[in-house]
Amino acid sequence: TPEGARDYLVPSRTHQNQFFALPQSPQLFKQILMASGFDRYYQIAKCFRDEDLRADRQPEFTQIDVETSFMDDQEIMQIMEEMISHVFKIHMDVEFDSFPKMTHQEAMQRYGTDKPDLRIDLELVDVADLMSAVDFKVFAGPAQDSGSRVAALRVPGGASLSRKTIDDYTDFVGIYGAKGLAWIKVNDINAGMDGLQSPIIKFVGEEVTSEVMKKLRVETGDIVFFGADKTKIVNEALGALRVKVAEDLGQVREGWAPLWVIDFPMFEQDNDGNLTSLHHPFTAPTCNSEELTSSPLSALSRAYDMVLNGTELGGGSVRINLPEMQQAVFKVLGISDEEAEEKFGFLLKALSFGCPPHGGIAFGFDRLIMLMTGSSSIREVVAFPKTQSASCPLTDAPSTVSKQQLRELNIRLREVE
Repeated sequence: TPEGARDYLVPSRTHQNQFFALPQSPQLFKQILMASGFDRYYQIAKCFRDEDLRADRQPEFTQIDVETSFMDDQEIMQIMEEMISHVFKIHMDVEFDSFPKMTHQEAMQRYGTDKPDLRIDLELVDVADLMSAVDFKVFAGPAQDSGSRVAALRVPGGASLSRKTIDDYTDFVGIYGAKGLAWIKVNDINAGMDGLQSPIIKFVGEEVTSEVMKKLRVETGDIVFFGADKTKIVNEALGALRVKVAEDLGQVREGWAPLWVIDFPMFEQDNDGNLTSLHHPFTAPTCNSEELTSSPLSALSRAYDMVLNGTELGGGSVRINLPEMQQAVFKVLGISDEEAEEKFGFLLKALSFGCPPHGGIAFGFDRLIMLMTGSSSIREVVAFPKTQSASCPLTDAPSTVSKQQLRELNIRLREVE
């Protein structure tokens, strides 16, 4: 199943010049089971993805995979809420009050991420309407560009931050592509412009600065950070800064804050302008195939992610069960009929025989245990974890193999220059 990461390839000895791929997910197998008459599926599955490692990722990980026929997204979400609530009640004596639902658009607009930590009250506020007419191109340019964003992050008590700390935050957002970090300290709100401290006020102008302060409802002791760039960069930079500042200033509440993020876009554009699936290409859209192909970037999916304290616990969706719709999605993604038949012919054939409506979800078991134990990395809850470069300190894997093994696999190594 293509999940956006590279496959771990395994050469076949019995089928010369051909390869197996370790499973990134049992997604297609789950769907084939639904097509074959198994209406319920539950598996603890081992998965493998060759991707850059982070605190919540390992190349080998464990999923709790669920698939079910004749249930819609609301019913699946309800069952999964009950399961996770039961686990936390039994093992941690924690009771969840509710699982609020938030659209993907709202999450990105308010928090800059599709997995917001609701224990943090800080929010992003759009100020492009106020910045579009200023002479300062750093703000005016993105404010006038439909693919960009100008947003502000008000941090109560942040005026006490030192210049060195602010410089450190500037370096931090640079990791996400931000070219800088503008800021305004509110030393005394009653003193007007004299109570504000910032190197950007002279470029933005006092009138616009005053309007921004009113919109954000700032108070004495606050600091306001600004992001102005392509929407993706602003969201990632300010979204990450929101969490870091809250942690540094002790503004993360104790407890648990679960939610569902819903109404994801079907597709997103990569850096080259090509469309890719936001989840995977087997997710059902909320529209028909004609609307999908005519306006793919406007199409929403029937996908849902369970988020807990800023971590995605699980992601799922209602799946496509009609071959015509599946082919329409492939077409939007630029997958030709020949390529679709080569890679997914077995799925299209199964769908053509008549497949019931179905959907499911997969939970990251390691991430769940990480959260429940209060660990900062899944390395702490996985036996024999891999390093940041995906190597094993215990066995020194990966390692070289003998020439005989390579001959059996019909493989010749090329020297890397």
